Amino acid sequence: MGKETGPEEVASLDRLLTRLALTEDAQLEKVLSKLLPMAISRMASPHQPTKLKVMEMLNHINKRVKDQLSIKLPLKELLVLYRVPNSDPTVRNFSFIYIGMAYEHASPEEQAEVVPDLLAGVSKVRVEHQDELLRMVAKGLEQYASVLKNKSQTTKYAFIEDSADCNLFVEFCLQTLLYQPVSITQEGTVATPGAPPGLSAQQATRVAGKSLLRGEQLVLRKLGLLNFVAELELKVDLLYPLFLVASVDTNEKVSKRGDELLKRKTTGVNLEDSTLIRRLFTIYLGTVSNAIIEANAKVSPASPGLKARLMGTFTRSIAAANEFPLTLQCVFDCISGPGSTTRLKQAGMEFSVWIFKHAVDRQLKVMAPLILTGVIKLLTGSHPSEADSASKQMRAFCYQAIGQLAQRAPHLFSGSTEMVVRLFEALKVEAVAIRSNIQEALSSLAGAFKDCSTEVAAELEALLLKHVQAVEDEARFCSILWASRWNKFDHAPSRYLCMLGAADTKLDIREMAQQGLVPPKNEKSGLPEAAYPSLKHMLDYIYQQQDRIRSPAPMGERLLLFPAKTYVSMIEFLKKCFESESKEPQTGAKLEGASSEMSAKEAFRLLLEHGMAHDGTVELHVMASNGLLELAAIDPESIANTYKNRLPWLKQFVGHIDSTTRAATGRLLGICAAALSSSQAEDLLKELVSSFELDTKRRFEDLQGSVCATGYVLAQCMTGVPNVSRPLLESTTGSLITKINLDSANDNLAGSAAEALGHAGLRGPLPIPDGDLHSSSPALASESANVDTGGSPMDTGREQTLMPSTPAVVVEGEPLKQKEGETSQKEEVSLALAVKNLSGLLACKEVKVVQKAVISLGHLCYGNPKPELLDATLSALFTLSKSKAEDVLFSIGEAFSFIWGGVPISADKILKSNFISLSASTNFLNEDAPVHGKDVEMEVAHDENDRDAARDRIVKKLFDDLLFSSRTDERCAGCVWLVSVISYSGRHSKVQQMLPEIQEALSHLLGDPNELTQEMASRGMSIVYELGNAATKNELVMALVNNLSGTAKKKRAVKLMEDSEVFPEGALGEKPGGGNISTYKELCGIANEMGQPDLIYKFMDLANHQASLNSKRGAAFGFARIAKQAGEALKPHLRALVPKLLRYQYDPNKRIQDAMGHIWRALVAEPKKTTDEFFDDIMEDLLTQAGSRLWRSRESSCLALADVVQGRKYSEVGKYMERMWTMAFRSIDDIKETVRLAGESLCRAVSSLTLRLCDTTLTAEADAKATMAIVLPFLLSKGILSSVGDVRRVSITTVMKLVKGAGQAVRPQMPDLVYCMLESLSSLEDQRLNYAELHAERAGISAEKLENVRVAVAKDSPMWDTLDLCLRHVDVPTLEALLPRLTQLVRSGVGLNTRVGVAKFISLLAQRVGSDIKPHSGSLLKVLFSAVKSDKSPAVRRAFAVACGGVAKYAGEPQVRWLLVEAAALYTAEGADKDSQLASALVLEQVSLQANEILKGHYTLVLPLAFIARFDEEKDVSSKFQEIWEENTSGGAALLLYMSEIMVFLKEGLPSSSWSQKKKSAKATAFMAEKAGESIGSNVPQLLTDLLAELPGRLWEGKEAVLEAIGALCKYCPKAISSASSTTSSLGPESLAVAILAACSRKKGSYRLAAYSCLEEVLKAFKDHDLITTVVSHLVGECALPPPAKTALTDTSADTEPEEPKESAAPFEKVLSCLAAALEAASSTPTLAAGKEITTALVATLGKGHLWPVKLACLSTIKVFVGRLKAVLDAKDKDFEATYLIAKPWLETLLPPVMDCVSEVKVLQVHTAALECVVEIVTVADLGSGLEKSLMGSVERKLQEAQTLEKNAAAKSLILQGLKLLSSTPFPMQE
Repeated sequence: MGKETGPEEVASLDRLLTRLALTEDAQLEKVLSKLLPMAISRMASPHQPTKLKVMEMLNHINKRVKDQLSIKLPLKELLVLYRVPNSDPTVRNFSFIYIGMAYEHASPEEQAEVVPDLLAGVSKVRVEHQDELLRMVAKGLEQYASVLKNKSQTTKYAFIEDSADCNLFVEFCLQTLLYQPVSITQEGTVATPGAPPGLSAQQATRVAGKSLLRGEQLVLRKLGLLNFVAELELKVDLLYPLFLVASVDTNEKVSKRGDELLKRKTTGVNLEDSTLIRRLFTIYLGTVSNAIIEANAKVSPASPGLKARLMGTFTRSIAAANEFPLTLQCVFDCISGPGSTTRLKQAGMEFSVWIFKHAVDRQLKVMAPLILTGVIKLLTGSHPSEADSASKQMRAFCYQAIGQLAQRAPHLFSGSTEMVVRLFEALKVEAVAIRSNIQEALSSLAGAFKDCSTEVAAELEALLLKHVQAVEDEARFCSILWASRWNKFDHAPSRYLCMLGAADTKLDIREMAQQGLVPPKNEKSGLPEAAYPSLKHMLDYIYQQQDRIRSPAPMGERLLLFPAKTYVSMIEFLKKCFESESKEPQTGAKLEGASSEMSAKEAFRLLLEHGMAHDGTVELHVMASNGLLELAAIDPESIANTYKNRLPWLKQFVGHIDSTTRAATGRLLGICAAALSSSQAEDLLKELVSSFELDTKRRFEDLQGSVCATGYVLAQCMTGVPNVSRPLLESTTGSLITKINLDSANDNLAGSAAEALGHAGLRGPLPIPDGDLHSSSPALASESANVDTGGSPMDTGREQTLMPSTPAVVVEGEPLKQKEGETSQKEEVSLALAVKNLSGLLACKEVKVVQKAVISLGHLCYGNPKPELLDATLSALFTLSKSKAEDVLFSIGEAFSFIWGGVPISADKILKSNFISLSASTNFLNEDAPVHGKDVEMEVAHDENDRDAARDRIVKKLFDDLLFSSRTDERCAGCVWLVSVISYSGRHSKVQQMLPEIQEALSHLLGDPNELTQEMASRGMSIVYELGNAATKNELVMALVNNLSGTAKKKRAVKLMEDSEVFPEGALGEKPGGGNISTYKELCGIANEMGQPDLIYKFMDLANHQASLNSKRGAAFGFARIAKQAGEALKPHLRALVPKLLRYQYDPNKRIQDAMGHIWRALVAEPKKTTDEFFDDIMEDLLTQAGSRLWRSRESSCLALADVVQGRKYSEVGKYMERMWTMAFRSIDDIKETVRLAGESLCRAVSSLTLRLCDTTLTAEADAKATMAIVLPFLLSKGILSSVGDVRRVSITTVMKLVKGAGQAVRPQMPDLVYCMLESLSSLEDQRLNYAELHAERAGISAEKLENVRVAVAKDSPMWDTLDLCLRHVDVPTLEALLPRLTQLVRSGVGLNTRVGVAKFISLLAQRVGSDIKPHSGSLLKVLFSAVKSDKSPAVRRAFAVACGGVAKYAGEPQVRWLLVEAAALYTAEGADKDSQLASALVLEQVSLQANEILKGHYTLVLPLAFIARFDEEKDVSSKFQEIWEENTSGGAALLLYMSEIMVFLKEGLPSSSWSQKKKSAKATAFMAEKAGESIGSNVPQLLTDLLAELPGRLWEGKEAVLEAIGALCKYCPKAISSASSTTSSLGPESLAVAILAACSRKKGSYRLAAYSCLEEVLKAFKDHDLITTVVSHLVGECALPPPAKTALTDTSADTEPEEPKESAAPFEKVLSCLAAALEAASSTPTLAAGKEITTALVATLGKGHLWPVKLACLSTIKVFVGRLKAVLDAKDKDFEATYLIAKPWLETLLPPVMDCVSEVKVLQVHTAALECVVEIVTVADLGSGLEKSLMGSVERKLQEAQTLEKNAAAKSLILQGLKLLSSTPFPMQE
């Protein structure tokens, strides 16, 4: 066909236009769907007439559809036309116009449906078209405002694949969301012309179009767009601006949705994307103000709310901080832009802080000065006092910005102090809340001025000095902070400021100042990395601040030049400066500005002098006096020369209140004495002696200071410099000896005198005669005798006290008391008297006094090694062997060291420095302290041979009496003394020779129960190791290793005395009568009292075990010290040591833990590496000890195992897994609670390890399977079946977690696991539930309900959870291994929960594996069906039936058929009991529910049975079969379909000998007749015959069903019966009536009732057979029977129901109903023939004695009877009168009793029915000649009376009707 010509086109269009004009509106839409696209396409025609005709047609269309939005236009077709490539522009334009019109006519659903078409290629169309299309899209998406209805639609939007289309759409969405509704004035004009914030005028027009968007429409559009784009798979950087803008929308719905999407959809947005950040900046700023662009195209800045939100985004983007100049523009817009708010200013400052922190240096260099100017301007713009909370926040950000800028651009501040001054001033005026920000800013500024110029530094110093004393705490704090950080540590002004800050009242400022005086340390090395300032520079600056220091301190100076704390810090810091310079000889440098050339040392001395002013604190005086003493120790000659002429200044401090200051003053006086002349020295001595000897009532401080100073001055004079006369020395010494008296007024003064005497004795023998030293110690002779004979002077059996009540010289025997009246003053001053007095002080109660006396004796022996003196001193000191004062024991140890000789210290060190004691100066108890004499040249005392005897005596005392004593305190004393000797005199040859004996003794003491003894023994071992040679060291290491490993040789036996302490006090409790049980004597007494003497051996065994533990602890301490030095020597023993050390670290004894921890840390540098290396040895030891008989070992092993196995791999622990679980289970069943707790910890650790190793996501699959193969069988056999509850609990929990995490690794153990879990469901059940079920009947609880409860509890158990997890990992091989175990459990499993569980598991398994179970379905169905048949529990039967259904779903055809046949046979079997029938019902029900598709092929087998069985007398059975029937059929059609099969069951059931079969067959017959009706057809005769055959004979329970079936057949199948009666007379209606009347004569009431109901149905069904003659006589006879006798409680009121008549009484209601039914179908002749009998019967039933239901039935029958008479009269046209005369007596007979019923108003139904009968009777009488006049008059009167009383409307209407009829009768009753 060729192309049309122009006329042809016009003609064609003309025809179309005509057709269009003739089209009705209803058909217009259909026509336009094809016509409109075709017409528009004709616009491409080159012929102008054609185009004009098209225009005419389009005009016509426009007019018709313009106002009819219901007419739809072809939107999709027009879009297709619009998208045609290279189409004619005219066609495209017209298409676009009509697309818009079609869009308006489309429904919202259609609009949304075309959105993909509208967006496809939108970027490629004209701009004008773009805007309109996008507006259409926005409108179409409005329906998504509430929710996106079909999210799957978003997947088909192809426009997102085109970046241009996608970007264009997103841009339009952003502009729409930025669009805000405009305000309209009352005149209809825009209130605020211009573009909305964030948009240009063009963009606003683009969004809104020609109409203004506002109100709900705009909200819907925005919400629709938000919901739509949220579901598109767009990039996050495209979505972020949209949701951000929406979150600040003015509408709450939009902002809430935007905020929600912002949080949910943009969590992964990259704020470092420069493109995204620039886009956000563009939204914020709009078009740059100086840009050359049209006015309506300029984009205005964002709204303030959006700006604030954007600023929050910028402060989280580093890229935003580097977008110069956009960053700068934003900051200035916030700070000073038009319309800026406080919130924006705050945000701008926050962004400034961010910029200063993150901007790159290149950007910051440009921006920083500009922003800083704005910040300063902002700060100066308002006064701080005028700021509100928001302004305060903004100012805080300003200061924070300054701080950040100071860190990044310090050059902006370092040239001037202007900013520092501003910030310090701000601290005074700004609000308290802001000052912390200012402090941070000042802290940051400190770093900016580190390299500032000298002028700036001077200004800063002045500024800080000014503010360090400011009132404001913050100003002082910042001053000190600057001093700490501003300059280098050697900057003197800064340190001076810190010194001033040390006296501040605020703790934090003081702490900051103290930190500023400590040099910073290197983080790696921990050493100071900055040098102290030089002492010269430091003092120069201090002198500049306080020039009074340059002059010496005047006598009695009171005022301090600096605050006391400042002075203390100053002295302490200057001392450190001095110490640092002492390494280099620079202390002689001269100070600048001094009046004379003064060295730094001299200046420091002057500063210390001023520190001794009267107003100074004790701390300051101690610091200053010790400082002077340290200077004197360095250069004693210079100090002596300086103060020899200023002795009064020094002497004023002799009586200072502080003892340390007094001692320092005394030492200084002793040093100064060396520079005095002889006369000056003698005068000084005399003055000091007289001050404490003559004036004894002075202050104690004065007396003690004088005594102390006397000792130091005397010691100096004994050197010969200066030369003082011997008599003065003797008298001075005597004065001191005299003061050493326990009877003196003050023991402390006596102690000071003893100390002073000792100081003098250091210089040599005292300048006094020796005297009788033997007599000074009377016990010496006896002691010597004891020594000679080998006896012990301590075996007195009596406790000696350190502090006797009577002053006496205590020696090793009994205390020697002084004779009465004898005093020490009368004795001659001698060395013997000195020893005697000092010995007497040993009994003082003050420990410090005793210490001073002991040290004094040692000092005397140091300077005078005379054997007699040494012996006397030792005798006195040995008396303190039972002392419990540790300090005294240490002092005696020092004294023994002085007596032994070889101490590495000189007399000058003791006398001319701040020496306190050997232990204090060498950190005696510090394990890292070096042994004295190792690197120090020892001071060798003269006459070395004189000390040999004393050394031998010390050794004998220690080794023979003390170290192996049975008394704890003596062993402790011996140990402390021995360690003191080897520590201070360890390099002596005698000590070196005794090292083996010392080592043995100390090894013995390592197990001592006394902690101090252990500590000292272990310390001594390390000293011996250090002192010994290679052989000694090796022997010592071996001994310690054997001790720790338990293989040490037997120790030296210790003889027990009766008072020997075997146990620590309180370890065994108390005696019954009170008192401790600790000594050997007390233990023996307890054993004897209990009648078990052998009990003492058990006590001793316990004591040995305790000693063993103590020995290990002590050995550990010793080992810890030796290990650091032994190094390589210990490596061979690590294999034996590491396991035991590791275990002992978990010992219950905290002391053992600490001790072993020390050795572990010393021995093991890398614990993890060592543990890995010896892991097998550790595991063997721990697993062995976990079964030890000692609870300590069991507990520590469990705890150690729990820690060691964490994180291990299978290759490491695989071989120990079973043993670990065994020990864990043993531990949690331990007899001791602490072991059980440790066992629980081990169980958790091993369980965690097992779970990790079995988790295939964390462990290799092979290792996981291997672990599972070890652990799971163990847990199943030994754990879950354990008799211990905790073991079972742990096992079950672990197994469940194993299955959950092991994945496929559990498959090999699946059969055993499932079998065990199923058995555990019953074995681990709470036995109380089982007991409750056994006694449920007694408690009145249903056993079945209780079973259900038990099953429900089991389903919530961990075992079932584990089974559920197992199902996830079953595959085909696992299934084949699992099913035999399940089959076995079905057959032999016991317990309710187990049997229900296995059935449930099989059901779930079938669902899980699906068709994979098909090969095994046959065997499974057999065993399951057998379980259903045999089990007696309802819950179990039901569960197995469900399993049958689940397996049948995937079974084959033969297996399912077998199951169905067996189930059906189980029901129909001869003699089947209730359980069998219920089992059959359960199986068939489950197959129907779960395998319905398979069941459809076996409907002929199942459904007929289900139909019959649904009428079973057992409700449980019938309900299930009814469900089967209803689920698989749809009404009566199924009956017809399976009629033949059902008839087979009925034919077998009705004649059956089983009554239940007969009953349900009869019920089935009745139901079938009701549903199928006449469709039963030919089966009716057979059924009726069988039913009638059942009527004769004996009555059985439920025989009524036969009558009901006969009635149903008669009711629903009358035609079939009628047709059958033509061939079989026994089935005729008369025969049926006769048979049923026979049944009506039976005595059983319910049966008779059913028979009359059946008779009624027969009479109704066969109305045409006139059966009244057959039944009337029987029915009338029944009615004539007397009513049942009433009981006392009989009430015939309307409010009570009638009683059930007795069985002998006739069912009158049913009899009357039958009579009514017979009358309804009766002809006239039989009716008239039986009328009289009927009337008599009816009157009888209305008589007294009958209940109202009977009367009601009788009235209904009378109504039928009268109606029938009326029909007879109507039919008798010729014999009407004769017939009426026959009926008239009947009517007159009936009317009176009926009128009696009218009066029965209690029962409304009877009253109303009686009125209806009256109306009916009067109506019939009206047809004839009426009734007797008197009767009618009586009726009328009664009706009139009733009318006045009647209230019921219906009854009243009947009365009126009756009266009306009576008034119209022809009888003369109206006369």
